[in-house]
Amino acid sequence: MIKSMTGYGKAETVVNGKKITAEIRSLNSKQLDLSVRIPAVYRQTEYEIRSDASRRLKRGKADITVSYEVTDGAGTVTINRLAFADYLRQLREICSADGLAWGDNDLQAAVVPAILRLPEVVQNDAAVIPEEEIAALRRTVTEALDRLDAFRQQEGEILIADLLKRVDKIEELLGGVEPYEKERTVTIKARIRENIEAMNIPVDSNRLEQEMIYYLEKLDVTEEKVRLKNHCRYFREVARGEEEPGRKLGFIAQEIGREINTLGSKANQADIQRIVVQMKDELEKIKEQLLNLL
Repeated sequence: MIKSMTGYGKAETVVNGKKITAEIRSLNSKQLDLSVRIPAVYRQTEYEIRSDASRRLKRGKADITVSYEVTDGAGTVTINRLAFADYLRQLREICSADGLAWGDNDLQAAVVPAILRLPEVVQNDAAVIPEEEIAALRRTVTEALDRLDAFRQQEGEILIADLLKRVDKIEELLGGVEPYEKERTVTIKARIRENIEAMNIPVDSNRLEQEMIYYLEKLDVTEEKVRLKNHCRYFREVARGEEEPGRKLGFIAQEIGREINTLGSKANQADIQRIVVQMKDELEKIKEQLLNLL
């Protein structure tokens, strides 16, 4: 299944009087860049969470955030007064700097619940976290990864459909080159003859014909057209047949670009150059989209 590197997943569970929340966001990146933020009380699970996430995400810049809040006061939970006071002080300073009215009732009503959800404010003083709670945390992270994975699959399907449509467009544009090739040959021959006649130089007709054939062969784009079609066909095969084709499709796109550039350099005709520019435009959009593909 083709996947995007962009996605979002969230899961929640309630256990032992706590609501545990896991959120995962991912963006594109050449390698796996994984950040894990987890409350100190669950720090012992960080290695397993990081290991599971690395195995499933493979590539991309991903942020995993685990948090919890007490739902019914159960357990030995305390509020870190120093942390609470520090957050409160900073919020007052921000409000003062930004011209917000600290005395506003709605603002103050929202402050306390917001601070209680911030890291390290609410602490669990239990010496040992029950295995049941650790297992629930792992399940929550796994569920968030599942939802992220589903999101990435959905995005991947949209991306690959767009990519294949643009490859089809490049081939369609390539088909429009042929009519101008014949016209170009006639035009080049006529121009050469006109230039020779203008210089009033005696020329051997057979030798002139041979030289023109040699010159036109250097401008022939048949090989470039054949290779470009083959690259487009291979692009489709990889896109439809491999689970993580992002890097390989990037290499194929580079080869497509080489053939388009060579076609443009040999064109020597305004209409063909116009078609080449349109193909380059489609290719650039393909390269941009490939940056998001796993």
